[in-house]
Amino acid sequence: MGAVKDQGTTPTERQFQHGVKHLHQTGLKRLPTKYILPIQDRPRSEPTEPSLKLPVIDLEQLRGPSRREAVASIANACERYGFFQVVNHGVTRGVAEGMVDAGRRFFGMPFEERTKYMSADMFAPVRCGTSFNQRKDNVFSWRDFLKLTCEPMPDVLAHWPASPADLRKVAAAYAEETRDLFLVLMEAILEGLHGSNTEESKKMKPEEGDDVDDDDYEDILEKFKNGSQLMVVNCFPPCPEPDLTLGMPPHSDYGFLTLLLQDEVEGLQIQFQENWVTVEPIENGFVVNVGDHLEVGIHEQATLRKISLFNFFGLSWASFHTLD
Repeated sequence: MGAVKDQGTTPTERQFQHGVKHLHQTGLKRLPTKYILPIQDRPRSEPTEPSLKLPVIDLEQLRGPSRREAVASIANACERYGFFQVVNHGVTRGVAEGMVDAGRRFFGMPFEERTKYMSADMFAPVRCGTSFNQRKDNVFSWRDFLKLTCEPMPDVLAHWPASPADLRKVAAAYAEETRDLFLVLMEAILEGLHGSNTEESKKMKPEEGDDVDDDDYEDILEKFKNGSQLMVVNCFPPCPEPDLTLGMPPHSDYGFLTLLLQDEVEGLQIQFQENWVTVEPIENGFVVNVGDHLEVGIHEQATLRKISLFNFFGLSWASFHTLD
């Protein structure tokens, strides 16, 4: 596709910083140049874009006689894809649905209410912003976000948005349950690495004749328990020209694991065998993404992006976990 013309009234730089939800509400009909990617970076508008059913791990199996098989399935998914999905994960349906609803209502509030939490401070305990990195992006992504730092919870909770009225309570419960899920997954991943032959697992195995020190695993898990957690609610409003931009550019996630809760709107894509494939959402399931700190020796790089859609309003809820 050649140059896009007739952009109409061009929003100001200040309006770009206000986010794409605000632009969408102005009735924007054409995509501003600020969001238009070079031709080679745009998503392909193929009529039959491939989709991928990631391995779905039933975590109930970790609590019974099938634990070894479940651990092996997780290890294989980490090595082959860098992603997998989980069900029966221990995050209660009511807590997950409450977080989904609170995120929708936050981005449904008037712009004047949301702008209270806009900040350029990367270390602010709460930050509402736009694009991927709005201070550095030459081309903006069609995405707004709300970031919530999760620890120390007693200190940061009072800084979280007071509207909607139940957001703090709902998000704190969600943070606690996703942290518990992270610990369950890391225990299984460490167990799987110890039984595999990857370079990373070899570093963790004792030399022949040595005893396996279970205290080492307990120490590692304790470090994860006291690690860092960041939650992000991503908002992807309908885009006037979705073939020219992305909701999020290709990237890998920092840290150890990202736990992603999707709504029913497709758009998440991962890079698999040099192709971009769409991940099909599953009801009450999480997408688990191997982060940069864990992928060494397991998976070359777990790369994902988010495409924009014309008629659909999409949200996702990501919980990032790493060490301090």
